This record gives sequence, C-alpha cells and structure tokens, in this order.
Amino acid sequence: MCAGGEESMSTLPVIAAVDGSEGSLRALDWAAAAAGARGAPLRVVHVRRDALPAPWAQLEVLASVPPDPVDDEVLDRARARLADRADPSTVAYAGLTGAPEAALSELGRSAQLLVLGSRGRGGFAGLVLGSSSMAAARDAECPVVVVPPPGREVHEGPSPAPGPRVVVGLHIDNPDGAPLAFAFAEAGRRGARVQVVAAYPWPLRGWTAPGDFSPPVIDPDAVARETRTLAERSTAPHRERHPDVDVEFTVPAGDAAGHLVAASEDAELVVVGRHRRRLLAPARMLGSVTHAVLLHAASPVAVVPPTPDGSVGNGTGSGTEHTDGNKDGDEP
Repeated sequence: MCAGGEESMSTLPVIAAVDGSEGSLRALDWAAAAAGARGAPLRVVHVRRDALPAPWAQLEVLASVPPDPVDDEVLDRARARLADRADPSTVAYAGLTGAPEAALSELGRSAQLLVLGSRGRGGFAGLVLGSSSMAAARDAECPVVVVPPPGREVHEGPSPAPGPRVVVGLHIDNPDGAPLAFAFAEAGRRGARVQVVAAYPWPLRGWTAPGDFSPPVIDPDAVARETRTLAERSTAPHRERHPDVDVEFTVPAGDAAGHLVAASEDAELVVVGRHRRRLLAPARMLGSVTHAVLLHAASPVAVVPPTPDGSVGNGTGSGTEHTDGNKDGDEP
C-alpha cells in the first residue's frame, strides 16, 4: 500500500515513469533528487503501449516485471541520464507492456511517490497535459508529481518573500489532512517554507428574489481575517509537528486556482488535493482547481489523494491530508 501497512514508507520506492521524451527525463531528474532526499530506492519504469485491450494485457504484465530489461532504448537513455545523478545500487529499471494509464496507476499501490512529465511522446503537440499524467494524478493511490515543461509563464501575483517555497492550497470549508502533511514534510526536506494559499470567494452573493442576486453587506476584511484564523487552526498540528518549517499565509479573494498558479512562479512545488469519494460521486476525480493547476502551474505539482477518514494525517509525506483552496465543495 502507498501509505500505512506493514512496510515502512522509507522502503517504498519513488517511481519515475519515462518514455524517452525530454519531459519524462526532466521528471526523472526530479524523481532522482526526491528519492535521494527520502533515502528511498528509485525505480525507473517504461511502459510500452500494447495493442491488446486492458485490463487483461495489463494484469498479465504486472504479474511478471523483468527486473532489469535489456534492448530498451528508453531505459538506456534513463541510465545515461542518471549516470552522475544517482547511486546505481539504489536504482532499478523495469519495462512493461500494456496501457500506460492503467499501469502507472497500478504501480502507485507500491510506491511512496510517482513522478512523470506533463506530456510524453504519445501526446498531440497541442496537448498541455497528457492522458497518462491525467490518469495517474486521478487514480494512483500514492501522491503523484507532474513536472511541467520549462518556461511556462503565469500571471503575476503578490511578490513572495525570497527563499525556497512549497505552496499548498487549503480548502477552509472542508479541510482534510493529506496535502498539508505532504507539503510540510516536503518543505522540511528541502529547507523551504510552506506558503499556505487559502482563497475565499468574492464577491459573495445573496438571494433577494427568484433569479436575482445582490451582494450582501459583508466586510471583506472581516472575511479575510476569519479565513486566516481558520487557516491557522487547520495548520496548527502540522506546524507543531514541523517546528523548523516557517509558514506564510496568503489569504486572497477570488479564484483559488488562479492564485495557486500565480504562486507557482519560482516555487519548489505546488501541492493540491484530490476529490474525496462520496456516496453520490464514488468515482475518483481531480476537481476543477487541481485540473487547472496541473494545466497552468510553472512549478512541479503534487496531487495528493485524501485519507479515507479525512484525518489530519501522520506527516510522512505519503498522502495523509486533503486541502486545496477550492470552495463550494469543488475539491480537486
């Protein structure tokens, strides 16, 4: 399992998915650094798309994974890339055949982190986010980091203080623990501070008559103060668990996705959550905020699955807390 179980998180690998594209090799660099920071083994996986329909072909290949495949040019490029970036004794290579979308999501069951590029060789030139990245971010049971192409421009937001930052979205109305726990743990590894973005909708709308809206008489400064108070309360357990990690609160009005994308400029990482399953919505979904951040953020994006019980989390960085800055129950 990705989190919990008898196997220690430190023994679970960081998995990097490669397909020979420059985007996947940049993701490989990120994964190698992440594995080193965690003291975890790195597993490099290349999934060749099979013409056979899933799930039968996929179940067959996952049952028997070659420990060190040969005659795979993609994995040869990965080996060359890691020659001076990772200890060879900590790296394993695997070649699979099947549907990448299904294979990568399945591999998340036995990983502490799954890392891939935003778009691989199989995508159309106009696609911003590839199908494998989207499926893994939506379905994997462990956190998924999607590394964007370089040079992505975002609209300017407030200038942050200098120094490395890990940005995390906080959904004030319905907080769960996983993204906060992941963000604080990641910031601690990187010697970075956590920038908590807790956006609130503005202007608020009130009913006057059927079909009519009018703005209620509400002090926006009071809403901002209350939002910050709630943000401080939600992050208190994580600040206590990570006393050496500085925390910066950003409490903007308006669209959460836009503020998170703006905050991604020069950030080490943006951390967002994923929809909790609900009785009337049992399927896994990303949510509109997470989808928008994946499409537009300038920094790598970590998508963290929620804890089943919505608990605060254990701080392992494995996916034990859910927040994301979205409102009206639209969780990413």
